Amino acid sequence: MDIEIIAVGGYNEVGRNMTAVRCGKEIVIFDMGLRLDQVMIHEDADIENMHSLDLIEMKAIPDDTIMNAVEGSVKAIVCSHGHLDHIGAIPKLAHRYNAPIISTPYTSELIRQQIAGEQKFGVNNKLFALKAGQRYTISPHLTLEFVRAQHSIIDTVFPVLHTPRGAVVYANDFKLDRTPVLGEPPDFARLRQIGKEGVIALITESVNIADKGRCPSEKIARDLVRDTITSYEDDKSALFVSTFSSHISRVKTIAECAHEIGRKPVLLGRSMERYSSAAEQLKLVGFPESLSMFGNRRTVDRTLRRIMKTGKDKFLPIVTGHQGETGAILTRIVMGDTPYKLEKGDKILFSAKVIPNPMNYGQRYLVEARAKMAGVRIFDELHVSGHAYREDHYEFLHLLNPQHVIPSHGDIGMTGGYAKFAEEIGYTLGNDLHVMRNGKSLLIK
Repeated sequence: MDIEIIAVGGYNEVGRNMTAVRCGKEIVIFDMGLRLDQVMIHEDADIENMHSLDLIEMKAIPDDTIMNAVEGSVKAIVCSHGHLDHIGAIPKLAHRYNAPIISTPYTSELIRQQIAGEQKFGVNNKLFALKAGQRYTISPHLTLEFVRAQHSIIDTVFPVLHTPRGAVVYANDFKLDRTPVLGEPPDFARLRQIGKEGVIALITESVNIADKGRCPSEKIARDLVRDTITSYEDDKSALFVSTFSSHISRVKTIAECAHEIGRKPVLLGRSMERYSSAAEQLKLVGFPESLSMFGNRRTVDRTLRRIMKTGKDKFLPIVTGHQGETGAILTRIVMGDTPYKLEKGDKILFSAKVIPNPMNYGQRYLVEARAKMAGVRIFDELHVSGHAYREDHYEFLHLLNPQHVIPSHGDIGMTGGYAKFAEEIGYTLGNDLHVMRNGKSLLIK
């Protein structure tokens, strides 16, 4: 059986991830992601109403027109987790394929919401929720297995495609967190077993390959956040915390710390409400009973007015806007577009890193500069990454012992950096190690 890896998106950049694996005449697609910074450049981009071809031209979603030249039929679309750079293009592309969309329960719920908001295309693909540890028979020759992973969003897995020639492991994205705040550690025993059974190809992220050592556990971020928040137990000034809406473990930590110091945690922002309420409904997280959440703009402004009136020391708002995004709650507060007035001594905690691109750096700088003008104290980088570092990748390769390695999810600096690292431990570029670019394919003979 021929096995062909087709790099559709995410091999020239961080974002718009999409990889197709052809086994004989059967094809499995992994992820269909969005590249958010490309959308942000076009301020008037209303994604829900845009055509896929326009978004492809903007380099915002994968150019899947290359799939027209691939012989065979798509049997499944598989998503590793719920971040938009992995599921954001589903409303635009999935309808072209007569195949179910298979993902974990939380990811399936986020995909369902994405599809419900789509205005241009009707997406009628069947959504199938598969839990970590379960298998799905795609065809007599292909079986899909979900192996438990950890990342900065809950319910992340390593999708493993079992073929007659061995397993194809898709590892976009992961960290080897042995002490996570939510969920269980990655299933090391099963990964080791799959390695012994035989892995023909590993497709792996390369985002943090330049970072030495191991990626710190989410437990470390929890301690950083707790240390900062609880040191202001008797403070009467405002405490705002901004983090990734999809980072449910972090939101839980912040909410619990607020509760600890006698402040009511309040989630503000559409995405904050969407991600957290979905996690709560699926019973994947338990928040303090005092927590409330508001997504609608009018309700958010009403809540901010109530906080000003009741006393800012009674609440801890957890808000969107750590990248300085236009229209996000924190940006609106800092720019004076809400009923909330920032005052000297108020504190803004960023439990997130700036996603490295010039636009984000510029927007975040503007938000911080305006906040400082009002006398606000800034606490930065109360955060740990959700992506594996160099030594994690070393451990991962030794668990799986893949015959072929394909670094992905990165620009040429990242995938090339991964190739250099893999060569150091015995792989050979062009032989069993392959740096790919969007639109290219690799036939594993």
